[in-house]
Amino acid sequence: LSVTPDYLLIDGNCSRSFTIPAKAVIKGDALVPSIAAASILAKVTRDRLCTELDKEYPQYNIAKHKGYGTKAHMDAIKLYGPCPIHRPSFLKFLNKENEN
Repeated sequence: LSVTPDYLLIDGNCSRSFTIPAKAVIKGDALVPSIAAASILAKVTRDRLCTELDKEYPQYNIAKHKGYGTKAHMDAIKLYGPCPIHRPSFLKFLNKENEN
């Protein structure tokens, strides 16, 4: 951020080790207007990014599932393999299936 905040309100149940004072608010997006606004901005930004990434990686149908781990998304990864945008932590499901 170009301006350092004085205090963080986090939507959820944990406020990790930030260098800025923080408070976790369970269901914060329903209780705190600033968290709700930030959540909307984040989701709109994510959806736009997914639409753009879908043009680069159409085989994964990212515009449709918006990055969620749907069955179709995981099936596409199994068929085409992961691409550079896939997080290694998300791809753990591939290893779990190979263990069974």
